Amino acid sequence: MGVFRSVIRFLFSLFASLGFLTAAGAQPLVAPAELAARLGDSKLRIVDIREGQENEIGGKPAFDLGHVAGAQHAPYSKWRGPAESPGRLPALDSLTALIQRLGIDRTTPVVVVYEGKSSTDFGSAARVYWTLKTAGVATLSVLNGGMTAWRAAGLPVSTETSARAPSSFQITLDPRLIATRDEVAQAVGNRSARLLDARPAAYFAGEERHVAARAPGTIVGAKNVSHDVWFTKDGQLLPGDDIKRIAKQAGVVTDRPTISFCNTGHWAATNWFVLSELLGQDNVTLYPESVVDWSNAGLAMDNVPNRLQQFWLQLKVASGAP
Repeated sequence: MGVFRSVIRFLFSLFASLGFLTAAGAQPLVAPAELAARLGDSKLRIVDIREGQENEIGGKPAFDLGHVAGAQHAPYSKWRGPAESPGRLPALDSLTALIQRLGIDRTTPVVVVYEGKSSTDFGSAARVYWTLKTAGVATLSVLNGGMTAWRAAGLPVSTETSARAPSSFQITLDPRLIATRDEVAQAVGNRSARLLDARPAAYFAGEERHVAARAPGTIVGAKNVSHDVWFTKDGQLLPGDDIKRIAKQAGVVTDRPTISFCNTGHWAATNWFVLSELLGQDNVTLYPESVVDWSNAGLAMDNVPNRLQQFWLQLKVASGAP
């Protein structure tokens, strides 16, 4: 299996070097005014990933109450795995059907829209962006600041549903962007890649645990850089110069391969996005299943509390206490 993945990675790298898998001029972040100026582009696809359950006002989902004109609704949960492993990519046929329904193919320009309410909220946009890029979509952007920034700019919203002709795009996942459990284990064993834990410090220290994870703690040898360091207090991405400064201070500017992980590949998608798309670092991958998968496989972890501490943590998780 390792040899097969190596061959696939080589082929993707070859095609990329020949210009088949990249798009000149693609920008990872697009400002509200820039998106507004592009609304007349019939090729553009705007994917609104806001979840109705999280954003209901007066009994209606936020998308129904107002969205960017021409946007299509594809809630974040559609891009995620099952409850026992939320970070897992959807089955290939399900992901293909979703992307086809949105009328997206390899060359379609896509803008991902989220609510823009917090740094954690941004993780949903980063994860969908990563998923689309992994599926082979070449021209991608995130609406910087989401719908919060769109409204703040005084731009109009629509309540009309826009139908798009489905595509026939047959996706192939790009292994250069995905870290498997075996590859993470290899990195643990030979230090061939930096392991970057995007979770808040309490999770890294083993003081908190995701409900689906078998054990608290972090992957052996990991460095902790919380996903929220790249944001202002109101949940907006910092300016580029500040992001570069923080990255340098955190020691994440490196030519070593980097594997980003968290609990379920949500917060980790933000660190992947910042390093790969904003800072332009090569060889940054995402471990989508992250600590939930790693811990449930019974693999070695750092910062695991003793049995008594784990007992109290288990009670805390079971009670739903913050």
